[in-house]
Amino acid sequence: MNICVIDVGTSSIRSAVTDGHRVICFRQERTPPDMPEPGLVEFDANEMAAVILQSATEVIDEVGGVDAVAVTNQRGTAMVWDRKTGEPVGPALGWQDLRTVGECLAWQAEGLEMVPNESATKLVYLLDHHDPDRTRDLCFGTVDTWTVWCLSQGAHHVVDPSNAAMSGMLSNDGTHWSVEIVDLLGVPPACLPEIVDSTGVVGAATALPGSPPIAGIIGDQQSSLIGQRCVLEGLAKLTFGTGAFLDVCTGPGRPIADKRSDRGTFPIVAWQEDGAIVWGVEAFMIAAGSNMSWLIDDVGLLADASESTAMAGSVDDTGGVVYVPALYGLGTPYWDFGARAALFGITGGTTAAHIVRAVFEGVAHRAADLLEAAEADSGYRFERIRVDGGMSQNPVFNQILADTLGRTVELCPVPEGTALGAAVLAGRALGQWASWQEVADSWTPRAVVEPQGAVDRDRWQEAVQRAVRWYPELSDIGL
Repeated sequence: MNICVIDVGTSSIRSAVTDGHRVICFRQERTPPDMPEPGLVEFDANEMAAVILQSATEVIDEVGGVDAVAVTNQRGTAMVWDRKTGEPVGPALGWQDLRTVGECLAWQAEGLEMVPNESATKLVYLLDHHDPDRTRDLCFGTVDTWTVWCLSQGAHHVVDPSNAAMSGMLSNDGTHWSVEIVDLLGVPPACLPEIVDSTGVVGAATALPGSPPIAGIIGDQQSSLIGQRCVLEGLAKLTFGTGAFLDVCTGPGRPIADKRSDRGTFPIVAWQEDGAIVWGVEAFMIAAGSNMSWLIDDVGLLADASESTAMAGSVDDTGGVVYVPALYGLGTPYWDFGARAALFGITGGTTAAHIVRAVFEGVAHRAADLLEAAEADSGYRFERIRVDGGMSQNPVFNQILADTLGRTVELCPVPEGTALGAAVLAGRALGQWASWQEVADSWTPRAVVEPQGAVDRDRWQEAVQRAVRWYPELSDIGL
């Protein structure tokens, strides 16, 4: 089957036609967020919709039609629009946006744990600014909700559980919106989308050529988990995008009772099929690929990402330089939104190559932090880790990663496993895959990277302790 997968990321929108194994055709347009002030991350929802429809139309036309459409997306981003006109009330607030830190602290004082990357906090902000009396007929949605709304020309206002769970408003068992939390936040229940299966036909994408059925909806990290065939208990993957995420498939039953464990991992809904939820454990790095963007766009050490391979590979080590990649704070296991990125050990002999390599090593050390936390919370040890995302296309980084993890790294056959995962869900809905075992058995990495040396983790931990709580008032939100 040919599936059109629409992948709405943090910095770009991609549309691909895939059969679940390979990408047949592909379009990508950079759509970086607006950052009007430090800590604010916004998107233009109408621009997002226009790029989605144009790129999807182009790839469908190129192959002469598709069997279905699937949607995968950045999670935690929130938008609100008028139900009748479809017009957004304001900018979409990105998952990295920190404007709701103060509100989160206030809610915590009242016994309601909320963190800024959850979309519910941004929903409340948008409602307070555009519907303070809660009298308007508005729709709330994460990026998947908005995408399906636009594809169906307003016919369907839905969300799948993998995205709903990242809102902070889902019930503990993952089956419905929590009436208690919704009420405490002052959110009108009528604005919330209907929760539907991740795999199953929702309706027709009437805005696209041929009006193909919308048959898969999934958050990007869960989609990558499925795309890299981690669909059986105990399989794990790492994705290096703007941030980085280590996800583990744990099967039926919520794996962590609390919203977040003491080690900083949290339970996720991996996907839902026929009303049954498959759970997972996730560990989270706020800044991964965004560190490369910082080197290119802000510092000017690199003209583009392709230069990093030669530059980082031109030196055998960092010359004693250590980088903590905390541009927007630290996620698992620290959960410190007040930590900030730091370079240590710079001398008169430090070169640009040392700094670029130090950035690679810093991201790899953060990945090792995620691995240690996920293994402790899931109860599994992962001898092999499947890896995708932009940074996984860099051979120097891949070797540094394998060495730092001390584990075998298996590289995804395509750069972004998200397209494959969403396509698998749509294929399941249309009968392409007989079982999840069949999906798991279809894994073939494009390359395998073995660790070649030991890494000093103690020095890294010392550097982290110097970078945490740089802004204590923001750090308190992570406690």
